[in-house]
Amino acid sequence: MTPLARLLITSQFAFNVGFFAVLPYLADHLGGTLGLGGALVGFVLGLRTFSQQGLFIVGGVLTDRYGPRPAVLVGCALRVAGFVWLGFAGSAWTVIGAVVTVGFAAALFSPAVESEIAREALRLERSGGPRRTRTLARFSAGGQAGALLGPVLGTLLLYGGGAAHFRTACLAGAGVFLFVLAAHVRLMPCGATREPGAQLRGSWWTVLGDRRFLLLALAYSAYLLAYNQLYLALPAELDRATGSQAALGWLFALSSVLVVFGSAPLERFAAPRLDRQAMIRTGLLLIAAAFATVAPLRTLDGPAAAIAFTVLLTLGQMLVLPATRALLTDLADEQRLGLATGALSSLSGLVVLAAGAPVGALLDHDGPAPWLVLATIPLLGLTLVPRPPRRGTERAGQGLTSKA
Repeated sequence: MTPLARLLITSQFAFNVGFFAVLPYLADHLGGTLGLGGALVGFVLGLRTFSQQGLFIVGGVLTDRYGPRPAVLVGCALRVAGFVWLGFAGSAWTVIGAVVTVGFAAALFSPAVESEIAREALRLERSGGPRRTRTLARFSAGGQAGALLGPVLGTLLLYGGGAAHFRTACLAGAGVFLFVLAAHVRLMPCGATREPGAQLRGSWWTVLGDRRFLLLALAYSAYLLAYNQLYLALPAELDRATGSQAALGWLFALSSVLVVFGSAPLERFAAPRLDRQAMIRTGLLLIAAAFATVAPLRTLDGPAAAIAFTVLLTLGQMLVLPATRALLTDLADEQRLGLATGALSSLSGLVVLAAGAPVGALLDHDGPAPWLVLATIPLLGLTLVPRPPRRGTERAGQGLTSKA
């Protein structure tokens, strides 16, 4: 790992620690401590998701235009301000303002860091270092380690409940982001990612008009929609099987531990045997198997179906995520990698948003049928994974890609 790669992986870890120390407990704070109605709580949470995931493409464009350093620094500064504001917010409007600030901060930070780690992974591979999928698997593991430790920190800080404890958690989260900001001020290279004189006009169309990129975005959307069932279908299955969701936290922890400790070994096993497209397809096949396995295991007592679902879904994620980021470097010109990274997240986020209600309605039906229907989503995504352009021929002049 180069110093820049270590910085980016550590930043992703710290960013998720700060995020998950606060956000999992936001709904309870809004509805319990502040007494907001259920509809307003749902609106605030949805607004946070939109201001983050939906605006990734904006962060990606700004990253390509000005470089990752300004986007990361402004994103960290906004996260610090947003969490401090959220800790002291006492009305609906102040909460909304704080939540939008927190979400937009990630819309700046995440595309910059994700595109830069993909770019650095490509540089490492070209210089004889580790495969880009290995670097990107380490990045995913770092982020998941933060997602594992963040809620633990939040639980310790929020012990006893009340506005004062939530404020303490918010200030602790702000302190983490202040640390990330200081690290990037000192260590992150200056300079824009684009070449001198590079033209970014028409960049939006180069994304939306590129067939391979759109196919990858649809395949990734199928993955993301399926993966989000950890938060919707898994709790429903636990309720059915055990009568409560008491084991949900343990299953989330199991998923995180698998990613943290299993990403690198799985990449070392899979990458020499599978190209990037095959890794994505294999991951989607495992995710389809996760849903299909629930159907027969529902006949058993206890959480066996939920455990099998969590393990298979997580294994699939561990293949899909780094391979998708690696394949994006084949499709996208390095000067537009920020835009491509942001657009991938924004487009897939919109698909998940549109499909959320139908999937929720599907899960209202009892029996194995909903799980078998959900298994078709990753199978559909499997058929959409594009082939990369051939170097020096098809790659020349193609939408997202630069001329050979």
